Amino acid sequence: EGFQLVQSLLGIALGGAFGSGIFKSRQKYLFLPFAESDFIFSIIAEEFGIVGALVVLGLFAIILIKALKISLRQENLFSKYLSFGIIFQLSIQIILNLGVVTGIFPITGVTLPFLSYGGSSLLITFISIGIILNISKHNV
Repeated sequence: EGFQLVQSLLGIALGGAFGSGIFKSRQKYLFLPFAESDFIFSIIAEEFGIVGALVVLGLFAIILIKALKISLRQENLFSKYLSFGIIFQLSIQIILNLGVVTGIFPITGVTLPFLSYGGSSLLITFISIGIILNISKHNV
């Protein structure tokens, strides 16, 4: 019981500060099921360490902060609420995935935006960012 979570936490722990190196993860080979989709963050933490994990979190923070600034500048209420909804959806998805990988939440199957393998999730994420960029282009 809890095999995926144990292997995920072991992968994060094996990464250390700077990681084991790109393509040198041991957990993604036969130990961690669904390493390419649901548990990609633990593989990133193993290969690039805490530094790489913090870089990924920083990039997510930059995307969400920029999207929030775009949303706050809108005068059109529909554009404002739509962009807030997209930001909320992306942030909840990021929080849920990171919570699953670190054992805070039960395993749910929520993908990590932009990084997890999965066609429909990746497509919806790119469409969502495209909508936010279109809203920023038509700033009223």
